[in-house]
Amino acid sequence: MSARAAARLESLGFTVHRYQAGKVDWFAAGLPREGKDAGIPRVADIAAREVPTARSEEKVGEVRKRLGTGDVEPLIVVDADRVVLGLVASELLTTDPQSHIEDVMDPAPVTFRPNLRVGEMPTYFKKEGVQHALVTTSDGVLVGLVHRHSE
Repeated sequence: MSARAAARLESLGFTVHRYQAGKVDWFAAGLPREGKDAGIPRVADIAAREVPTARSEEKVGEVRKRLGTGDVEPLIVVDADRVVLGLVASELLTTDPQSHIEDVMDPAPVTFRPNLRVGEMPTYFKKEGVQHALVTTSDGVLVGLVHRHSE
């Protein structure tokens, strides 16, 4: 949409969001897809949305108490806007309960964009020997977690 058209719609009381990046960025942001490739499963389609999260300033003991002992999922460290800051392996939640989550997290977890085709995941999982991968928008906002058995 042109700037002029957007300005006119805004003057009529509409809220207008102009999106100028390309289609790939649109899909990477986890936004709706159309067209001939829209039916191809993407990692956002299979990502578990209900995943354990914590803030970096929380203490390990508080988080462990909140999550209980049954969780084997990794803990995803996010900020107030759900931007991923790090990842904590579940076994690290047994460390000193007074430690901050920030002290035990991996500050550089591997993430994938929502538009990655599901068929591309097995190669990564096998090559890296991992059981899960984070899915985030192009702005780093948490979408979910893909497990190796999900692919």
